[in-house]
Amino acid sequence: MISAAASSASAILPIASSRNPTPPGCPWPIKQGAVARGKVACACVAPPVNFRNDGFSSSRYDDRSSAAEGLGVAPMPEDDLDVLIECRDVYKSFGEKHILKGVSFKIRHGEAVGIIGPSGTGKSTILKIIAGLLAPDKGEVYIRGRKRAGLVGDNDMSGLRIGLVFQSAALFDSLTVRENVGFLLYENSNMPEAKISKLVTETLAAVGLKGVEDRLPSELSGGMKKRVALARSIICDDTNDSIEPEVLLYDEPTAGLDPIASTVVEDLIRSVHLKINDAVGKPGKIASYVVVTHQHSTIRRAVDRLLFLYDGKVVWEGMTHEFTMSENPIVRQFASGSLDGPIQY
Repeated sequence: MISAAASSASAILPIASSRNPTPPGCPWPIKQGAVARGKVACACVAPPVNFRNDGFSSSRYDDRSSAAEGLGVAPMPEDDLDVLIECRDVYKSFGEKHILKGVSFKIRHGEAVGIIGPSGTGKSTILKIIAGLLAPDKGEVYIRGRKRAGLVGDNDMSGLRIGLVFQSAALFDSLTVRENVGFLLYENSNMPEAKISKLVTETLAAVGLKGVEDRLPSELSGGMKKRVALARSIICDDTNDSIEPEVLLYDEPTAGLDPIASTVVEDLIRSVHLKINDAVGKPGKIASYVVVTHQHSTIRRAVDRLLFLYDGKVVWEGMTHEFTMSENPIVRQFASGSLDGPIQY
């Protein structure tokens, strides 16, 4: 069993610590120097330390919190008070390959948003930027109205939490399901092990898993691994309301799953949303979520609003029911799966 360690940092999916390697399947290796000072979160976030917490509702901030490292005050119009995340004219390149070329959008409280588009158009890249794992080359990212500069750091982990559920699940192969799901609490809380174990069991039940706590990841099916990863992303210290997760980012959550397993995962994504009850009938904990997907079933079942990313830009956005009726030739080709159109492979 992992020993509990107290820490002020909060995170949803731990990537590494001074004694833990990058999880297998995680696409972003962590340099040793990055973990020398504590824990590195795979997804987390960062509004100011002194914000006034209104539960899941939109929050206003004290001017004093503007001194928080890496954060700056952004004027927020009245109609933007429910905006949790905003990207403004974001650019990102890797060498000479230009991935994002001026992406702008907002994620509001209560929304279920899908980011769709052909492969290689920057969908996963924008998720990493939102999560604070990549810094944009140009443009701005605002978390609850506060500008974040650079990568997320341990000192920024307060207030709004942003969790990332990896496409590959990224579970620790040598740890049991209980240790994987409770990893954050074992490492970063003072909760007794018995209470953590009980919370793990409750969280697994919320995603439809029972009696799997002592299994290793190798003993799970692909769909079960996805659900364990989802449980790990939504578990939190129930003695500390200020670190409860609010936004989840899903990178291809149904990739590699058969249609029935995909439906299970899609329904679970919905069930942990605040507006819905989870698998055991309790209200969901996630205020908003963003799903990157190519799957039409995920588009239909799991999201309400869509952003279509093509050639590094948002070329169309609308509600899910408008997707198949769009007159945009790029969207029409993607929706129909036709080989004829502007999208070429």
